[in-house]
Amino acid sequence: MEQRDTDWWRHGVFYQIYPRSFQDTDGDGIGDIRGIIDRLPYLRELGVDAIWLSPIFPSPMVDFGYDISDYTGIDPLFGTMEDFDELVAAAHGAGLKLILDLVPNHTSEQHPWFIEAKSSRENPKRDWYIWRDPAPDGGPPNNWLSEFGGSAWAYDEASGQYYYHAFLAQQPDLNWRNPEVRAAVYEVMRFWLRRGVDGFRVDVIWHLIKDAEFRDNPPNPHYIEGRPPHETLLTQYSTDQPEVHEVITEMRRVTEEFDHRVLIGEVYLPLHRLVAYYGNDLRGAQMPFNFALLSTMWSARSAEKIIIDYEKALPPGAWPNWVLGNHDRPRVASRVGLAQAPVAAMLLLTLRGTPTLYYGDEIGMRQLALASDEVCDPFEKNVPGIGVGRDGCRTPMQWSAERNAGFSTGKPWLPLARDYASDNVASLAADGTSILNLYKALIALRKRMPQLVRGTYEPVAAHGDVLLYRRRSAEGAAVIALNLGTEPAAITSSAIGFSNEILLSTLMDRQGEKIEGKLELRGNEGVILGLPLA
Repeated sequence: MEQRDTDWWRHGVFYQIYPRSFQDTDGDGIGDIRGIIDRLPYLRELGVDAIWLSPIFPSPMVDFGYDISDYTGIDPLFGTMEDFDELVAAAHGAGLKLILDLVPNHTSEQHPWFIEAKSSRENPKRDWYIWRDPAPDGGPPNNWLSEFGGSAWAYDEASGQYYYHAFLAQQPDLNWRNPEVRAAVYEVMRFWLRRGVDGFRVDVIWHLIKDAEFRDNPPNPHYIEGRPPHETLLTQYSTDQPEVHEVITEMRRVTEEFDHRVLIGEVYLPLHRLVAYYGNDLRGAQMPFNFALLSTMWSARSAEKIIIDYEKALPPGAWPNWVLGNHDRPRVASRVGLAQAPVAAMLLLTLRGTPTLYYGDEIGMRQLALASDEVCDPFEKNVPGIGVGRDGCRTPMQWSAERNAGFSTGKPWLPLARDYASDNVASLAADGTSILNLYKALIALRKRMPQLVRGTYEPVAAHGDVLLYRRRSAEGAAVIALNLGTEPAAITSSAIGFSNEILLSTLMDRQGEKIEGKLELRGNEGVILGLPLA
């Protein structure tokens, strides 16, 4: 990909790497930067255009890097700053963009800023965090809950005040109403942008600003028993405040001090609130992550409704994006089933907008169930037994049938899936009909067919388990037919609208087949139809 391409983030395919689990080169069982460098040829062969790294900064690792103690360093677990600079150069040399995770909502309790803030009420850094006096009864200032269980307020006996933490007590929230905090984090952004980073994925961006009056959150009338305890309240006052958009616009201005950078926001909100994060006149995040497919029921009509609703909700000129997996949610192959995972891949890579893949999804990695003594995730430890654990989607990448799946010569930090001897990059690359080769074919087809990137999305009426849509641009049209069920289905040519041949089937065995009269889909099959490619 040309480094000068201003729209690279629109037509590229993004790939999330969880560095701890990608490739270890020093035998400590934890992935590292040199491992990512070593695997760049694989990423080029896969065909992706940009890689996003989960945090690699110095951290006590209480939340595995999302508790940062130094925003401008590299944790020795992952390597050195020299390794990072080499990664930037190697990625760019391979035509890949590099995106870093920015975690501005909270720091580690071991960050020098918080150590200063906690030292006394008079310390200049005190107002860099959110401190409140106790309630009249001596308890927390309000009823806000931590997403990781319990109150979101931790009491500091030395100063007699509570500090706010939306997540772990070891992750105190920064006070984004303080201009000094904003200026400091913007300097952090500039530090990495000067080193050649192509943009940021901003962690929990909708959390940054809290209600100035610290009002109690109201009860959630739709709370479902068995869900995480923090969902008993609506986060009306602790997240998604109007002033957050001013902050995001400022962040965008920082990225625009450098050429061709991108700002991506992590936002778990309903569609009508999500799209506000594009900002007035599209001056917010270029891509507020759209996680709708992560939580929807896997059915043709549910998926169709989400796609249509999202397309309608987008502000004029806003660029869509889609995500099927990440480091916080169960693996797509486990959510939809192994047989449907290829269909999900075809959906992701043929919708209008930028797709983001999660490492291992391209080989059908599944959610791993861990024994209680294997659990590392603090969320699961704090709120056990209801299925919130994230370790199962963070297991080491399965490269080969060799010891430890070719991930490490040492004991991996998380257990490996038991199927790694058969479901790994090396074995699937050798199987012409594998899900890995389907991903490669889908990405290659996107690059050959502009209509799959910038074409309009046109839903086509279909019934039962079939999801049908057309992508049309000046270069032509393509029809995508996905059978989200297990039974065969038939579609008449009148529904498809023009004479076509199959360009790609998820089962990788029908390329070039002419379609006349009707299209027969097998159970768990998706196809892309179009005029023959030159």
